[in-house]
Amino acid sequence: MVGHVDHGKTTLTQALSGVWTDTHSEERKRGISIKLGYADTAFYKTVDGRFYAKGKHPEDRDDSDGELLRVVSFVDAPGHETLMAVMISGASIMDGAMLLIAATEKCPQPQTREHLAALQIAGIENIVVVQNKIDIVTRERAVESYGEIKEFLSGTIAEGAPIIPVSAHHDVNLDILIQAIEDVIPTPDRSSDETGLMYVARSFDTNRPGSRPVELQGGIIGGSIVEGSFRIGDSILIAPGRRVQGDDGWEPIRTTIESVKGGGIDLESVHAGGLCGIATPMDPVSTKADELSGQVMAREGELPPVWRDLDLNLELLDNMVSGGEDSPEKIRPLQPNEMLMVNSATATSVGTVSSIKGSKATLQLRLPICAKSGSRITLSRRVGSRWRLIGHGSISG
Repeated sequence: MVGHVDHGKTTLTQALSGVWTDTHSEERKRGISIKLGYADTAFYKTVDGRFYAKGKHPEDRDDSDGELLRVVSFVDAPGHETLMAVMISGASIMDGAMLLIAATEKCPQPQTREHLAALQIAGIENIVVVQNKIDIVTRERAVESYGEIKEFLSGTIAEGAPIIPVSAHHDVNLDILIQAIEDVIPTPDRSSDETGLMYVARSFDTNRPGSRPVELQGGIIGGSIVEGSFRIGDSILIAPGRRVQGDDGWEPIRTTIESVKGGGIDLESVHAGGLCGIATPMDPVSTKADELSGQVMAREGELPPVWRDLDLNLELLDNMVSGGEDSPEKIRPLQPNEMLMVNSATATSVGTVSSIKGSKATLQLRLPICAKSGSRITLSRRVGSRWRLIGHGSISG
């Protein structure tokens, strides 16, 4: 699975795949991506060694004329700097990333700096840097932009990553970009995973208004299977689930898998890697408008713990990563009763610091999260009108 962070993502994905799954067109029109978008495509190679994406044979031939290399899922993490929570959620299900940098703007932009830090926190080392929009700048500016990118990446997790100049609008250098993705972002070996675990990134009600009761379809959940596999007929749990009255407060949702789709194809089973959609008999009201986004799906007995209080091994950054180079803003230590935004995989919650001692902290969460002990989380602090990334940690409970 390949993720996008930064500018011009939708255009590039459309150029590579020709298809874009996006349920927030109004936000797109305003230039802000509120949710994760995603698309699937396949990479091929011609007999003479040229790379191309599904439906884009360099000689306008049928795809079967080339060698199928693999099927790839793209996750669109938003570039707007006020939406770090969504970007971090996208990073949690990426095997590698394309960091898009527009040649028309000076590098780094504030969100570029913050996104690269988020990739480093998420442990994503397989990165391809895409220098986009080279078709609308002069040769001199393209060379200058390339130098800015090299200087910015020096000493970071992306130092040494290939920098591919492209024009997504005119399909320029997409073959070179695909080759770089093939070289830098291999498919991980997940064959040893026995338990099944899926991070839910989206959930949908696909019924049209006015549908008759006999025509109604159950709720759909979409996301990435990160461990093991699932198949039609499996009984599954979705956690933390739904809020209930009583001392427990939350209970997992029990349901079954009615059908599975991946890469636009109906499947009997689906394995770790890539993105998929799973149809269930759940009331579609419970899945509409991404109601289940951030939850975790597993079979009975395989579900990770649900946390309301988080004991963390903490590591704060030294400076606000999007601050200016000349006067970076120092990150002050956590304070008791301070409110922080917490990201764990695709889940986002808000936690209040109940205790802090050195590198250990305990947070009381407003919304519980489902995660394995030892899972990585990120922390953001409210600064002015936005949440700013300040550090990360691991669950020590």
